[in-house]
Parts: sequence; structure tokens; C-alpha cells
Amino acid sequence: MTKILEILAYTLPSLITGGVAYSIFISYFKDQQNTRRWLIQKENQKLALPQRLQAYERMVLFLERINPTKLLIRIAPISQEKGDYENLIISQIEQEFEHNLTQQLYLSDASWTIILTAKNSTIQMIRKVSRTEDIVNADAMREKILNDLLDKQSPSNAALAYLKNEVSELW
Repeated sequence: MTKILEILAYTLPSLITGGVAYSIFISYFKDQQNTRRWLIQKENQKLALPQRLQAYERMVLFLERINPTKLLIRIAPISQEKGDYENLIISQIEQEFEHNLTQQLYLSDASWTIILTAKNSTIQMIRKVSRTEDIVNADAMREKILNDLLDKQSPSNAALAYLKNEVSELW
């Protein structure tokens, strides 16, 4: 019986020491793994930030290009038909949008939703004015859209303000 107690006297402290050492090693290795993961993530963010900023720049350019004030000045009517002018403007907006479609990978979901809303609101505004019966030709339609924008902010400007705010949070 004394031999068993003697063996337990030596074994029990060894088992406790081994268990403590094991838990310390496990926690150390987990900490090292988390540190490595954090360093890799930090490096990836450093590489991705320029791409994200470029995506925001391209979307700012897109919003500036579809701003009705600038769009109507840049795109002159090809005929006096308001329907033809409406289709021309909307096709230009859609073309610009399709050209920048891949930028959504680098933007937040909220930013992308704001950009889609600005695009769709601009198209809706153009269609609404085009459907007005007092508007008889492309020049009158152009004038009416520009006059409407004197009273309210364009959808592009609202989206631009949101994007600028989001980019300022990246720093």
C-alpha cells in the first residue's frame, strides 16, 4: 500500500504539471495562430485599400456623369423627338453603369444600394418628364429637367455625399 501511495505522490504532481503545461502550450499556439491571421489580414487590407479607393473614385465619376445637369449638357438631342432623346439619355446611363458594374466588389452593400437608387431615380426622373404632355420636343424636355433640378437636389448629389462620408470612415 505504501508503494501505491509513493507512486501516486510522484505521479499526481507530474500529471498536474503536464496538464498545466499542455494548456499553456495550446493557448500559446492559438495566440500565435491568431497573430498570424491578423498579420495576413492586415497585409491584405493594405493591398486592397488602393483597389477600394479606386472603386469609390470610379463610382464618383459615374455619379458625376449621370448627374442630369451634366448629362444633358454633354448629350445633345439627335432629333426633336422627346422619346428619342429619352432613350438616348437612358442608354448612356445604362452604358456607364454596365461599364462600372464590377466595382460593387469593393464597395459596401449600402454604398452599392445608394448608387443603384441614384441611377434608377435619375432614369425615373427623365421618364417622368418625358411622359409629361406639355413637353412637345427634346429641347423642352431638357429645359424642364434642368428647371426641376433648380428646386431640388439631384439623386447623384445625395449619393455622392454618402460615398464621401463612407470613404472618410476608411481612414
